[in-house]
Amino acid sequence: MQEPGSVQQKIACAFSTQVRDEPATKRANQSFRVLATGDLSLKALEADIHHALATEKVDGSCSYVTKYKDLPYLWARLDRKPTKHAEKRFRKFQSSKTSTEFTWNLDDDFRTVTDSWIPAHGVVQINGRLQPDENGHIPGWIPVEKGSKPYCWHLSTVDYDTGLALVLKPCSENNLLEITTVPLMELLEQTLELVGTHINGNPYGLGSKRRPVHFLISHGSLQIEKPLTLNLMDLTAWFEESPEGKVEGIVWHCINGVLIKLHRHHLGLQWPVPDPYLTARPLSINVDLTKYECDLETKSSFLVFARLNGKQFDYFKDIPWEDTEN
Repeated sequence: MQEPGSVQQKIACAFSTQVRDEPATKRANQSFRVLATGDLSLKALEADIHHALATEKVDGSCSYVTKYKDLPYLWARLDRKPTKHAEKRFRKFQSSKTSTEFTWNLDDDFRTVTDSWIPAHGVVQINGRLQPDENGHIPGWIPVEKGSKPYCWHLSTVDYDTGLALVLKPCSENNLLEITTVPLMELLEQTLELVGTHINGNPYGLGSKRRPVHFLISHGSLQIEKPLTLNLMDLTAWFEESPEGKVEGIVWHCINGVLIKLHRHHLGLQWPVPDPYLTARPLSINVDLTKYECDLETKSSFLVFARLNGKQFDYFKDIPWEDTEN
């Protein structure tokens, strides 16, 4: 079976796009919309999207598992962005629509990052210097270390002492999903989506303010079972009418490793939606911590799910979050 690709860079749209001068549905205060046309993009065609693996695009925070200090660690997405002055200069250049190329001062135009920061795979280098992408960012990662307050919700999904991560994955029967523990070593070089109560406005309605929960989902793991035709009208109908279409978008994992996406906003459709498909599926919980000596923090999502170990629910909304005491 084809292995899903790793999400290291921004993913291109499956269709060519056009910009319209009307308020965006994706971002507040954005005065334009980027909409898909009916033509598949050249990049999608070159990657043979017609034979790609179609998967659910999950709305969360992109994460990565790789080694840090010789141990498997969870890393958070952290792009090197321009300084305020450089950003202003870049946006002015973009609005001028000139055909010349923008020139960055790589020494002064970008914010500093810690020594532990690493660039994402595929970042272009010229003469050993990292180059920003078309959005003016240098994609990269930063390790989520113990005690990190900015990444406390990332931390709630991993336990470095036992080497475990809290992961949602599909089971083979009856559309069932499972939340379970997975050794970080088994996730090495995978990218995953962090979802939960405090991520992106919680579009999936997970947990509660008193009982926040978070977990990881490996990219490409939630496959779309029914074949999709690569026709804009058919895809729009699928998003609007099919229960399986109540997702943020689709990511196609192509045989050559290229990833291609289609977001609901590319079709002028709203997100989030009531009762998204992810949380409308039955869920089994398999988080048994009795065989481990865990000294978990009170914010750890492991504790919430460990108290529900062995239970199965028809829907996520059936989980009694308030009854799971930390």
